[in-house]
Amino acid sequence: MTDTTRGAEAAQAAGAAPTPPPPAPRVDAPTSADERTMLTAWLDWHRSTVWEKCAGLDAGLARAAPLPTSPLVSVGGVVAHLRWVEHAWFEVCLRGGPDEGPYTADDPDAEWRLGGRRPLPELLAEYAEQCERSRAITARMELGGAGRLPGRQAVTLRWVLVHMIEETARHNGHLDILRELADGTRGE
Repeated sequence: MTDTTRGAEAAQAAGAAPTPPPPAPRVDAPTSADERTMLTAWLDWHRSTVWEKCAGLDAGLARAAPLPTSPLVSVGGVVAHLRWVEHAWFEVCLRGGPDEGPYTADDPDAEWRLGGRRPLPELLAEYAEQCERSRAITARMELGGAGRLPGRQAVTLRWVLVHMIEETARHNGHLDILRELADGTRGE
């Protein structure tokens, strides 16, 4: 049993609202495969890790922002941010759809603030739905297919996948710290 599993069981025993199960179990990325398979598998592994970090966390701890130098950084804020980053890179940049994110020029950190106020199960459900839309866009494109965010240079699907692996992995590190500070839970 991992520290993450023990933490989830302890939180549930203490009456925490259950975190919904991940949309798919975390599966190790293959050690030998074609480029697309490797990139999508690593991104999915990191997406699943977001769920692992949130498993069993109670509502108050999910909203807590324990770092005085980063008052917007909460577990809920990280999940909301990852949801909107997926939206921006896959739906807006690669598909050319409208940007429906909560952020504005006047409030560029809105997703962090709003994520710290919303129930974690809702945020995770929205993140899962967004990841499914991102997977569908990825499946229809060649790795060399390009897109562009307004005001930026064109990027390929390959670049977006590498960037999203980096982005999600970095924020999983934040979730590691936030979870350990919240209830002592540790795990991969």
